[in-house]
Amino acid sequence: MERLINIDNGGTLTDICVGSGSEFSFTKTLTTPADLSQCLFDGMTKVSESIFGKPNLAALLHSTQHIRYSSTQGTNALVERKGPRLGLVTDDAAIVEELCGTEEEASLFAALVGPRSAVVPPQLTGDALTSALVAEINRLTTAGAERLVLAAADSRREKEFKHIILESFPRHLLGSVPVLFSWEFAADDLRSRRIWSGIINSFLHPTVERFLYSAERRLRGYKIKNPLLIYRNDGASSRVAKSVALKTYSSGPRGGLEGTRALAEAYGLEHVLMIDIGGTTTDVGSVENYSIATERRGRIGGVPVSYELSDVRSTGVGGSSVISVKDGRLVVGPESVGAAPGPACFGFGGGSATITDVNLLLGVLDPSTYLDGQMYLDAERSRAVITRTVAEPLGISLEEALIEMDTAYARKVADSFSSGVSADKSTTLAAFGGGGPMSACAAARIAGVRQVLVPRLAAVFSAFGISFSDISQSYEANIGGLSEADTAAVRDELTTRATRDMFQEGYDLSECGLEWEYVVENSEGTRVQRSAGDSGSIPLIAEDEFLTLVLQARRALPHARVEGGTPVDKSEALAGGTRAVRTSADRIESIPVFRLDDQQPGAVASGPAIVEGQFFTARVPAGWNLEVSNAGDLILADTA
Repeated sequence: MERLINIDNGGTLTDICVGSGSEFSFTKTLTTPADLSQCLFDGMTKVSESIFGKPNLAALLHSTQHIRYSSTQGTNALVERKGPRLGLVTDDAAIVEELCGTEEEASLFAALVGPRSAVVPPQLTGDALTSALVAEINRLTTAGAERLVLAAADSRREKEFKHIILESFPRHLLGSVPVLFSWEFAADDLRSRRIWSGIINSFLHPTVERFLYSAERRLRGYKIKNPLLIYRNDGASSRVAKSVALKTYSSGPRGGLEGTRALAEAYGLEHVLMIDIGGTTTDVGSVENYSIATERRGRIGGVPVSYELSDVRSTGVGGSSVISVKDGRLVVGPESVGAAPGPACFGFGGGSATITDVNLLLGVLDPSTYLDGQMYLDAERSRAVITRTVAEPLGISLEEALIEMDTAYARKVADSFSSGVSADKSTTLAAFGGGGPMSACAAARIAGVRQVLVPRLAAVFSAFGISFSDISQSYEANIGGLSEADTAAVRDELTTRATRDMFQEGYDLSECGLEWEYVVENSEGTRVQRSAGDSGSIPLIAEDEFLTLVLQARRALPHARVEGGTPVDKSEALAGGTRAVRTSADRIESIPVFRLDDQQPGAVASGPAIVEGQFFTARVPAGWNLEVSNAGDLILADTA
């Protein structure tokens, strides 16, 4: 069987998981911000060594059916507000106020667009319209707009604007500015959603495009037979040229959600909250009754967009989040030191304190085993930075600072998911990512969750979850008020687009599954009704409702297999040593350390303890029990 390579690129670390059937090889490598394609190739070279016994990237690539790639770069850029300055051109003076209707919308608009908006009077035509439009575009670009979003009242007017722009600013000229036309980008009659989709996509596009095409060019040098696939938030994959930047937002966490659904099915868990703690963000999603929570019109940072997205909330707290003192109190995130310079203990010149530095000084992390021994952590650098930036400003000892920072971090993580915890205590927390297992139990106890599941592949679990994706493209068209004949013509148009796109993905449409659907929703997107769109009559809609025809074309790929359950027979877990861990400002305890890969299914132990997995460390506090499942996953239960 040909291999499938799944890659999840984070702000600090990049995860690589190579699967063939039920066999997986995986590794992690530091993200290289200056050239994100470099860490992709570094990671694939490292994992090739575990497969072939020596580094052989060419052999790995030529034995691979597809490479599926996900990145948090877009998510991180939006969380940290780092991206191009945008300009908005419209023909309605009320649109800016409409786009800033909530606090989240106003904040995001101020960060992405700010004062760079222009209104072209709707009554203008001919030369007057051309002069006004060109003048406003020149004004916005002079004000620093690097990309423009154009949103007119209707598609006809927008096409008129497009003609003027292409004629006045030909794309072959250096002075041209990328322009996104909202009606072409999203099939959504609700204009605020449609325009927000264009704004967010324009912000994410250059960040995502830059490194993806760089990676694809480098792969062509190895003469691989299939193109790089981009994993999307809707759980499917497509080639770079057929991907929309907005759909890559939180795509890594969607991989984690797919893996979480597989865990829920394997262990018979009706409600599972995932927390994927990376370097920059904690991503939270829900699987209830074995279904992934999605929104027909998704939200990004609290702002509604026109595409269906998984319901993932990203909070600016991760292993590389800066912990600082502001106005006499501890603040965790959202600023992150990323992989460069990284936490102070990395030794790359970082001058800010992070939870990684805290856990090193607490004794939770072994400086010689971090990243499976591939990186040595410098405790002295952590000590100096925390003393200077936290302990001294607060007027407390280093030891007191460590405990307070640890507690503040756990509370911030708990805040990220506590609203999703079921009142009946049935929620299980699936904790993964490099930092998830380390903080899960402390955060779970604060949020009232009594069971935590740490997958054996926790360190690369989102990359593992990508292995459940297929190659797919989806299409939408508004058909409200159309006759049956006109609807049939729309259906033919969508089929033609699917035929073209799936051919460019490398497959004939006859090799793909087609799923048609009618979707009825009101103007706010709060009532959604779905029905099969391949047969039956066209649904009737009310005056304030929209009717959309949706087509999804899917080419199935092999999926991973997940085992669950725990053995009836239990045995004492075998400790591989102890570690001196600070549990309070004035107390250090000797705590047993268990290597997860050394344990038999059914192995049990009680906290306090530390469990070392491959590329991750799990903390088991006092009052928690641990058990190893049939699949080698770690099940933690709060007995206090």
